Amino acid sequence: MASFHIRQFQERDYEQVVDVFSRGLEEHIPNAFRHLLLLPRTLLLLVVVPLAVVLVSGSWLLAVVCNFFLLGFLRFLASYPWKNYVSTCLHTDMADITKSYLSVCGSGFWVAEAGGQVVGLVGGLPVKNPPLGRKQLQLFRLSVSSQHRGQGIAKALVRTVLQFARDQGYSDVVLETSLLQQGAVTLYYSMGFQKTGESFMNRLTWLVDLSLIHFIYSLPSAQEHEL
Repeated sequence: MASFHIRQFQERDYEQVVDVFSRGLEEHIPNAFRHLLLLPRTLLLLVVVPLAVVLVSGSWLLAVVCNFFLLGFLRFLASYPWKNYVSTCLHTDMADITKSYLSVCGSGFWVAEAGGQVVGLVGGLPVKNPPLGRKQLQLFRLSVSSQHRGQGIAKALVRTVLQFARDQGYSDVVLETSLLQQGAVTLYYSMGFQKTGESFMNRLTWLVDLSLIHFIYSLPSAQEHEL
């Protein structure tokens, strides 16, 4: 098993961080496409549209061509939320990681390094409007390169965020992840995170049934530690 270590992000890591993050999210596109194809409304669409074309035109060839273009459109629908999310991140907080994370009090950004290469990353930012009486840190951008999964890197990165949150006096660590990111969902459950709800980012993600799962990890207070 390859060794790795976790450290704070440095500017020289930027290109590798973007590569690991972008590739990690876009890997979910094929699974999202399969998910979309198996939705009852999609299956109905793939049956009804060709039949309608045949009834109107009398051409089975035209129906096949129509289905070909329909599948292409469905592939676009499945891929757009992922690509749009990556683009949004790279133009917001990840456009300048030092400014967004390392220059903000109570926040941080870490990378996992193995063999001189960045193979994983994670960030944490304070929640702006937490519930009354709570101080919450939100975990962002967790990703591990496909070649280095199964080595405990993701778990180590999450533990780094949890320890940072404890040291900074946070009461909770919260996050959200896609229902299709089963590896991440399983990881969070195994580490003691609790599901607090589900939501959709927009109407498109509702249309393709790509929901977000919200998680929370409650940290014991300093007084509880003393007890």
